[in-house]
Amino acid sequence: MTSSSPGVSTVLERDRQALRYPQARVIVLNDDVNTFEHVVESLCRIIPGMNTDKAWALARRIDGEGAAEVWCGPLEQAELYHQQLGADGLTMAPIERC
Repeated sequence: MTSSSPGVSTVLERDRQALRYPQARVIVLNDDVNTFEHVVESLCRIIPGMNTDKAWALARRIDGEGAAEVWCGPLEQAELYHQQLGADGLTMAPIERC
């Protein structure tokens, strides 16, 4: 048994770990329904900061590779953009955490 001096206490420090908010990827899949123009318009209208040049590059990647990540960030926002793009008729992959 260990004794300590009266009036002296030991302070234990907690391990501090920064918990990051979950991040997620929004991925649009290629389909035979949507036109390039519709994909570009949807991306520009729904994804913040999206410009026409970047949207066209993504549309070409979706067509050529079968899919493209169009946004990555906090999970809650990813869920919103995923839902909005899907409601606009785009074919969406399930949300992926990153």
